Amino acid sequence: MTSPTFSRAALASTAALLLCGMALPEAARAQDERRPMTFLDARHMRRAGSQALSTDGRWMLYTITTPDWQEAESQSDIHLVSVEEGVGSSRQMTYTEEKNETSPAFSRDGRFFLFLSNRDANENGDRNQLYHMRPDGGEAQRITDESEGVTDFAFSDDGRWVVYRAGRGSDAQLHRLSTEGITEAEAEQLTEQDAGIQSWRWAPDSRRLYFITPDTLDADANIRRESGFTVDIRNEETPLASLWALDLEPKQTTRLTDDPTITVANFTISDDGRWVGFTGNSAERYERNITEQRINADLYLLEVATGHIERLTENDEVSEQGPSFSPDGRWIAFVAADDMTRYTMKSRRVYIREVTDRGGSFRKLGGSFHDHVGLGFWSEDGNTIYFNAGVRATRQLLALDIARDEVRQVTNLQASVRVSRDDDSGVLLINYADPKTPATTFSVASIDQLDNRQAWTQLTDVNPQVRGFLLGEEEEITWRSTDGHEVGGVLVKPVGYQEGQRYPLIVAIHGGPASADVLGFNGGYGSEVYAGAGYVVLRPNYRGSSNYGEEFRTAIVGDYFPQGYEDIMAGVDHLIEEGIVDGDRMGALGWSAGGHWSNWILTHTDRFKAISSGAGTSNWISMYAQSDVQRNRQYYLGDDLPYLNHDAYWEQSPMKYITNAKTPTMIHVVEGDPRVPSPQSVELHMGLKKLGVDTELFMYPGRSHGIPDPRNRLVKAVSEMAWMDYYVRGIGEKFVWRDVLKTLEIEEEGPRAVTDGAGGER
Repeated sequence: MTSPTFSRAALASTAALLLCGMALPEAARAQDERRPMTFLDARHMRRAGSQALSTDGRWMLYTITTPDWQEAESQSDIHLVSVEEGVGSSRQMTYTEEKNETSPAFSRDGRFFLFLSNRDANENGDRNQLYHMRPDGGEAQRITDESEGVTDFAFSDDGRWVVYRAGRGSDAQLHRLSTEGITEAEAEQLTEQDAGIQSWRWAPDSRRLYFITPDTLDADANIRRESGFTVDIRNEETPLASLWALDLEPKQTTRLTDDPTITVANFTISDDGRWVGFTGNSAERYERNITEQRINADLYLLEVATGHIERLTENDEVSEQGPSFSPDGRWIAFVAADDMTRYTMKSRRVYIREVTDRGGSFRKLGGSFHDHVGLGFWSEDGNTIYFNAGVRATRQLLALDIARDEVRQVTNLQASVRVSRDDDSGVLLINYADPKTPATTFSVASIDQLDNRQAWTQLTDVNPQVRGFLLGEEEEITWRSTDGHEVGGVLVKPVGYQEGQRYPLIVAIHGGPASADVLGFNGGYGSEVYAGAGYVVLRPNYRGSSNYGEEFRTAIVGDYFPQGYEDIMAGVDHLIEEGIVDGDRMGALGWSAGGHWSNWILTHTDRFKAISSGAGTSNWISMYAQSDVQRNRQYYLGDDLPYLNHDAYWEQSPMKYITNAKTPTMIHVVEGDPRVPSPQSVELHMGLKKLGVDTELFMYPGRSHGIPDPRNRLVKAVSEMAWMDYYVRGIGEKFVWRDVLKTLEIEEEGPRAVTDGAGGER
């Protein structure tokens, strides 16, 4: 039986979506123009990004990225919206059907904007150049012709110059253009660093540039890659990097750091230009090249006038975030764990002191708060630090009062809310999503207006088609686990849910594990698609998840699986007791840590009819060395090396209990996954095969922790649902390729969901 989700009729009308034999109620049938959501709909979702405000805060540039399903590609164009008038004033500025426009930015006076585009790329490659355009429309003009393309650019604060980085690798150098007559101006090369320019930034006075460059050039390594010797050398030695300054009047380049024990990774500049804070990673080869060993980085403070460098932190096993300077220049702050003596999952705190050349100790803030404290943006007066954080099954904006050392919650919405502040205009941008609303950008004038939705102005609406979907009702729920502790998560009810009727269940387990499912749009691996097909979906925030406090997050340390497993099963039992779920028709799935727990469920209960394990561990002993992270594995599994405590790792490995496995299990993994390497999935698959358990292994090409190709992401979703339908509900086939192949024949219905405003180029 072919899954109706992907038939042509299913995408055309609700009448054809009597999914899996379940008729929709009368109210749903009456709305013929609406239908349940499909996995293909999820692939067609557009994304807004690259938001850039004018300095006066009146206008916002942004990009809309539109996927092209037939070509398995995506394409981006630039749009302009009035911050005062909102989404109704949005205009599309560029129209390049097969090319991409990215990174728009207004000139300081707002007369024009620049952006990167590959619209004129030739046979030499898909390389970006810098383009000029007026906000009132007209033709875009190319203003660079760099053979290796332009990587990035930025305007000086005084508005006189734009500097851009062009070239690749060791050839990347900085160039500048005058903004006066920029379309005719000739670029001037500013740097000639042998190893090229990495990150860079303007000084606030517009008379200096700071940049990071490697200390040496490994020419042979570059040549061997260009010559096709693509062998991947693990922990290959890379050059150290230092911080430099380039003064423009007169031009002079100065090396600012010269410490053979560190390599400079990133930096920030105080608003008054007097200080530069930077991160120095360990110079040790293995410590700086293994992903997790960023824990060896420390923070430094450079006084610009004297060149004096102060080391701010000295912690072997703690990662600091920052530093950050307050707008008034009083404070320097960074974020680090509460316990800075060893690697832990304890809550992060803010550490703060006055910016001074006399040194001094840092004061810890947020110590009495039950969860992480962050460092997002400062109030203008420097008295408050705002940060976004998870609060149970939501995301909110919180505020840290520096003088009182108190944390308060600023927003309180049943949604996912992320707030940022534009440095120049002071406008607050809100990235908002809830169960009915995909990611949407709003603006508001001040912090005081955040709790007044009437004061928000909607700036984007890139997926209006969702208003034509029938969506399941989604809510935050709580239940008591086996130890009496309250646990929470997200419940998605099926489209057309009727109280008193029991439904099949999908338990969708999030990764991390220090993460959480929140009230957003179509989370949980496509929960709204499952809801449209008649499933209840439980997205549990089991012990080990974030958003519920430090004690909750660290409860699995030293005994990774058991309590999280009990939390998940208690949530399942709660839904059965509530009369919502049919306990004889249940499936479980997850990716990464969600795959870990899926494997534990597989080997510890036969209550589920089907399981899908994505990038899950089976054997912690072999996983330890295969993965690109070790320290956090060690922490979770007993804080000892597997070579010294073999039993601790084996006791917590699903493979030890593989002979208990009875549930049909589909396995998905990326062949070159660095985080949870594919041998973990191969080991599980072989074990199930030899024990006679029905299983399939889908190995996707790539070198990432997630499936990189959009078509293969659809394959995973469709095959996974077919597996659940077959074993949980006894319908359809396990998986047939025609269900996916038909999607290549279906033309996307309706016009592009963008505004065709006057004045944009054609």
